[in-house]
Amino acid sequence: MISRRDFLKVGIATGGGLLLGFSTLAETRAADAVGAHANGPDASASTEPDFVPNAWVRIAPDGQITLVVSASEMGQGAMTVLPMLIAEELDAEWGRFVTEFAPASQTYANPLLGGQITGGSATVRGFYTKMREVGATAREMLLQAAARQWGVSANSLITEPGRVVHPASGRVAQYGDLAEAAASVPVPGSVMLKSEQDFRIIGKPTPRLDTPIKVNGQAGFGIDAQPEDVRTAVIERCPVFGGTVKSFDAAAAKAVKGVIEVIGLPHGVAVLARDYWTAEQGRQQLKIDWDPGHLADLSSEGITQALREGVEAKARTATKHGQGAAALPASGSKSVFRAVYQAPYLAHTCMEPMNCTAAVTDQGVTVWAPTQAQGKAQQAAAQAAGVDAAKVTVHTTFLGGGFGRRSEADFVTEAVTLAKRHGHPVKVVWSRPDDVQHDYYRPIAYNELAAELDAQGMPKTWVHRIAGPSIWQRVAPSRVKDGIDPSAVEGAADLPYGIPNLEVTYALIDPGVPVGFWRSVGHSQNAFVVECFLDELAAHGGHDPYEYRRKLLKGQPRYLGVLEKAAEMAGWGKKTLPKGHHHGIAVAKAFGSYCAQVAEVSIESGKPRVHKVYCAIDCGVAVNPAGIEAQMQSGIVYGLTAALSGKITLKDGRVQQQNFNDYPALRIDEMPTVEVAIVGSGVDSGHTIGGIGEPGLPPIAPAVVNALRAATGKPQRELPIQL
Repeated sequence: MISRRDFLKVGIATGGGLLLGFSTLAETRAADAVGAHANGPDASASTEPDFVPNAWVRIAPDGQITLVVSASEMGQGAMTVLPMLIAEELDAEWGRFVTEFAPASQTYANPLLGGQITGGSATVRGFYTKMREVGATAREMLLQAAARQWGVSANSLITEPGRVVHPASGRVAQYGDLAEAAASVPVPGSVMLKSEQDFRIIGKPTPRLDTPIKVNGQAGFGIDAQPEDVRTAVIERCPVFGGTVKSFDAAAAKAVKGVIEVIGLPHGVAVLARDYWTAEQGRQQLKIDWDPGHLADLSSEGITQALREGVEAKARTATKHGQGAAALPASGSKSVFRAVYQAPYLAHTCMEPMNCTAAVTDQGVTVWAPTQAQGKAQQAAAQAAGVDAAKVTVHTTFLGGGFGRRSEADFVTEAVTLAKRHGHPVKVVWSRPDDVQHDYYRPIAYNELAAELDAQGMPKTWVHRIAGPSIWQRVAPSRVKDGIDPSAVEGAADLPYGIPNLEVTYALIDPGVPVGFWRSVGHSQNAFVVECFLDELAAHGGHDPYEYRRKLLKGQPRYLGVLEKAAEMAGWGKKTLPKGHHHGIAVAKAFGSYCAQVAEVSIESGKPRVHKVYCAIDCGVAVNPAGIEAQMQSGIVYGLTAALSGKITLKDGRVQQQNFNDYPALRIDEMPTVEVAIVGSGVDSGHTIGGIGEPGLPPIAPAVVNALRAATGKPQRELPIQL
């Protein structure tokens, strides 16, 4: 239910429309509240004098419903699934919806995350109830408005898509006709939400609202921003992390026709021109003397050695039950199996490289950014310009991929800094080498595991030691408790398998390479480690890997549900596979969702070939099955890229990879057939709703590796896969 206090705001939009919002903050004016739009007019161009930026729903006299969406759209379908929630409870005509991106404001914070950020597979999880309540409240107010006009009881009225109906008399009113009257109706103290069996939109495969404008080229991405008199800037950054500029010679760069200015920054040198090509040509002529700093000797070998030496010496216990590691017999026992697993640094390589456009004037700062974190972008811009955050307007554009990389604000800081110094709007564009070599990488991880098997080959003790850098230590140090970064141990510390003695430790070791959130974060490494080591134990004990998991997952019905469904889809143990083909299986829980995958793999010309992937997902409530299927496929693609070829290495403090030739993405001819099954728990089941943007990724690497172990008899304990 939504309370009168929580609902907050009702207003009359120009032309007699109904406007509904959530904000408990003081109402503020913003002429350019929404700078980019998905499927409707730019709110900044609106002539509606009483439009307020903290409004979420607007119903116009013509019946058009506008939803302001705070979640960034980076291909995951946020700008479709959130309107679906409102439309369901509002009983709206789907074709009458338009969507607009929200401005930067804590008003639009995700209730689950506490900030205006898109990440953690939290868009639907955070807004599921809230968006439905807004729709239900609007519907109730429209019913009350019609009841007043017709002199009947609201209980005698029903709604059909886009209209209120009085069955007894046959009278009908379109929502737009009632919008002005509804705006004067008192906000109901509470509203009832639909039962699952009454859903008309939720649970139905729904085409995305942003598809048409992406097809016809109307969708505006960050790199498309083109304010008047804008300059394009490229930056030659120090190739060593933390390095700075000692001195530079810009004479040759300035001599390039079209180069407007060269500006020195602490971490690099920027070249500004009217277009990217000219700026890049000027960049090639720069002569820079770098101070590489204290990381000049950093290497992949040295980092791995530091992790190996510290994994036990610096260990802190993340979780322990039973006797933990103390239950392991003395070394040399034949019942104890040990293994070392390693996962490398990974880059994000969003298809749209990092970019941001900024304008700084006496009135304030305007930013056009493909950002996952509007509040963070606003604060970064304010700091760079030396102004209060209230003077910063952030226009969120479409994102050409995010994966956690765009939750950072380094590209915003660069654009605002240059715009302020140059005196004109500046668009900073990163090249692909810039993107690969100056990322906030998925952390490297070094894992030591030990397990003792009983007489039946089942694990009775499990010890998992993890060493690696911490994301939260940089982003929000308070999240690191007693030396434990929760993102580093997720998927390991919450092991679902019924093992009597368990201990998981973590050693925080920071080599100095910047690390950040990468799609599925710690689950991306730990699912690989846990699920592959478990397969090894099954083989040692003479068990089928699928049946082994089933025995260990007693009392875990949702894990079992997806595991059994994926095995059924693949015909595990029943279907005759083509010669040389093998199955591997894995299951993981991430961000509230349960996902199991079976990979069908062969070895061709000495390399793994993934033919098919069978994926079962339980996310609690399947709001848009079409979107869920797409996100499972997407997670599998991203996870396969990492498993087969993803690895960032360092030498002399420098990243050695620079483009898709040495940091390849999965090619279309390498893409397996993917079958997705949604194992529904349902909204009325009592289960919390799970995310979908990331849970499809963790199981794919172990499923493929386990298939290769079945094919070769040899474990693969390091990524990317090398046969």
